[in-house]
Amino acid sequence: TSPIAWLRTRFYYLLIRLYFDQEFSVEEFTRGAKQAFCVVSKLLSQRKLDLLDELVSAEVLQVLKEKISLLPDSHRDALAADIDAIMYTTEGDVRIYYDDDGIKFVSILMRFWYLNGANLPDEVPGETKVFQIVFGDESTKEKRHLLTANYEFQREFTEGAKPDWTITRIEHPRLLE
Repeated sequence: TSPIAWLRTRFYYLLIRLYFDQEFSVEEFTRGAKQAFCVVSKLLSQRKLDLLDELVSAEVLQVLKEKISLLPDSHRDALAADIDAIMYTTEGDVRIYYDDDGIKFVSILMRFWYLNGANLPDEVPGETKVFQIVFGDESTKEKRHLLTANYEFQREFTEGAKPDWTITRIEHPRLLE
């Protein structure tokens, strides 16, 4: 990320701590986001969308139901991420919203890069190269793809609101389009 984007996200984290949640921790949020990403991605790959009600917004869940039913098995398998297979995680964007009714929201976009052994073609639709990493020697090689995913987490900070983060956007480029 650029230094300006990094500074902007740190400034927003400071605002969250000062005005919304004094115990907010970037490290703790990132740890929880990774766990949520792994749980949700596995449930998506297994087509267990009914178990996502409490984790994913209703709007996103409706879109996912349509898209998951059309996916080939190889793409569906590639959605699943193990926590140990996450190679890199970063914040994409942090935003603070106030609506006309005085409701306060914070949303944080997280980007994940993860290894997956799904049987994907060398080129995925859209003509974008999927990085492949080969483990082992030529006779016992195991091919893994380095894939990306973007998950946006949103929480309402209005007094009396539940202190839960909800996933309001799920993107697995070139897999879930």
